[in-house]
Amino acid sequence: MWRKLVLMSSLVICTSVMADMKHYVASLDNSFWRVSENTRIECRLEHDIPDYGKAIFSSKAGKNLNMLFTLDMWIKPDEITQAKLFSRAPSWRPGINSKALTQLSYHKQFNGELPKKAAWSMLNELSRGMEPTFYYSDWYSQSDNVAVGISSANFGGKYREFRSCLAQLLPYSFDDIAFTVLTYEEGDTELTHFSKYQLKKVQEYLSYDPEVELVLIDGFTDSYGPKSINQTVSNNRADSIKQLLIASGIPKDKIISNGHGEKRHVASNELVQERERNRRVVIQLSKAL
Repeated sequence: MWRKLVLMSSLVICTSVMADMKHYVASLDNSFWRVSENTRIECRLEHDIPDYGKAIFSSKAGKNLNMLFTLDMWIKPDEITQAKLFSRAPSWRPGINSKALTQLSYHKQFNGELPKKAAWSMLNELSRGMEPTFYYSDWYSQSDNVAVGISSANFGGKYREFRSCLAQLLPYSFDDIAFTVLTYEEGDTELTHFSKYQLKKVQEYLSYDPEVELVLIDGFTDSYGPKSINQTVSNNRADSIKQLLIASGIPKDKIISNGHGEKRHVASNELVQERERNRRVVIQLSKAL
C-alpha cells in the first residue's frame, strides 16, 4: 500500500509539472519503428526518439527467451539519476489513466536498461496503444524535469515482425557451444550419436554469426595402439571436422586444426568409458571483445 501511494504521488507530481517539462516523444507523423536485426541468433526492434536517441528491444538466442530494453541516449547521464517509468495515454487518446510500471537508475555515462519483465510490460503497453514514458530530473539541472516517451504509433506491424523473429531464435547461445567436445565410438572414426547432434548445433550457429573470428579444432586419441598411428588418427579427426565446417560455408581462414595424438588425456585408459572421453575433438570458438 505504501509503495502504491508513493508511486501515485509521483505520478501527480509528474503530471503537475508537465507544462515546464522537457518532453521528448515522436509525433504521429514521425513515429517510426523498425526491426533492425532479424536472424536466428538475435532479434532487435528499434524506435527513434527525435532529438534524444532511440529505444531498443532486443533478444538473443538461448535456452530461455530473454528480453532487454535499452534507452540509447545521445547524451549519456553525467551522474547517477533515479527515473520512474509510467504507462500514459498519448495525446490523441485523452481520458485514459496512467499507471506506474517500474523505477530504475541511470548510471553515469551509460544508457538506461530494463530487464526481461519490465521490457515485456513496456511491449504490452505499446501493443495497447499506450505510451511508456520515463520521468527524471535533468542531470545538468536538478530543478528541470525530463519526460521521454516511447510512441505506440505505427508499432503494431513491426511488433508482429519482431515476435515472428523471436519464435525462430535458436534454443542455445554462443556460450552454450563455444567449447564443444565431440567423442568417438571405440576403434572407429564415427562420432557418437550425441556428438553428431552437438556438431550440427555448432555448424548451425556458425552459419548465422559472422562475429565468430576463430574456430580452433584439436583432435585427441586414447593410448591404445602405436603413438605414430594415434598421432595420424588425431590429425585425421581434427581435419575431418574442419572439412565438415568448411562444407557448411564457414570460411577456412577462420579455422585452425591440430592433432595431439594420445597426449593430454582427460581420463585414464583403464575403462571403456574413460577411453571414450580421451577419443575426442574439442572445438573452441572466439569472438572479438
